[in-house]
Parts: sequence; C-alpha cells; structure tokens
Amino acid sequence: MAIDDVLTALRSLPGALELAPEEGSNHPEISWGDHFFYYAPNGEVPTNRQPHTTIVTKNYPDDTVSNLDEPGRWRLNLNVGADAYADLFGHPPGQLSVADVDHAATDTFVPHPIYGAYGWVSVVNPGEKTVDRAIELAQYAHDADRRRLERREAAGSA
Repeated sequence: MAIDDVLTALRSLPGALELAPEEGSNHPEISWGDHFFYYAPNGEVPTNRQPHTTIVTKNYPDDTVSNLDEPGRWRLNLNVGADAYADLFGHPPGQLSVADVDHAATDTFVPHPIYGAYGWVSVVNPGEKTVDRAIELAQYAHDADRRRLERREAAGSA
C-alpha cells in the first residue's frame, strides 16, 4: 500500500490533527517529511502529549534498524498500548530485545525498535498482510488518545 493511502485513512479519523513538518519549517530538520498524528479537534498541536501514530521516512540517529534510508521505505508507528500489543505478539510489551526482531522486514508487525516496551508497534511499508489491521490499530490508537484527552479535561488538567 502506498504511503498516501495510509495518510488518507489517518487524516479521515474524527478529530485527527496531522503535523507534517516540511523543508524550511521551524521544526527540526530531521522531522521534515515525516507525519505525526494526534487527536486534537481544536486544531492545535498538543504540547503536553506525544502523537499516537507516526510515519517516518528516514533513519533517525538513534533509530536505524528499519533501514529507512533505502529508497521507497517508510515506517508506520502506532501507540496501541499493552493489550493490543499482547494480542499482536502473544506477550506483553518489553519481553523482546531489539536484537531478537527483524525491524527491517516489510509488511510485518514488529515491536517499535525504541518504544516497543511502552506498547508501540511498527510496520515497514504496510502491505497486503498488514494494512487492514494497521488501519484498525491506528483507529484504536486515535481513540485511546481521545480518551486520554477527555480524562485530562474532566480532571481539569488538559
């Protein structure tokens, strides 16, 4: 599946806000060309929470195991939490080391190479085997972000 198809699905989520830093923007150069998704129906990028879904299009200095600097490669990252993570992998987050996983495999769910222990999963170039589940998990991550925001607002700490 093309990155544009996944972006279209993510952008269609109710209350979705996409941060997509471009060349020359005031965002760090390393983030240019990547996409960060939040539940933010007010249209403002949250300053007190991380995105629930990201798409990265290149290696980062501390994150090279997916070989994203090779042409045509990109990675969808999803904050699915412990339960959905365990459903995917059959064990709770944090039980595999980075060395135990082929993070460069395409169209395969793997624990995120850095944030897997926190319930994040990744898939390089989602395709026929993973894209439908990936979109479902993106919806799940989006809804979880919405619930977190609603709890904060109810507690008066949003």
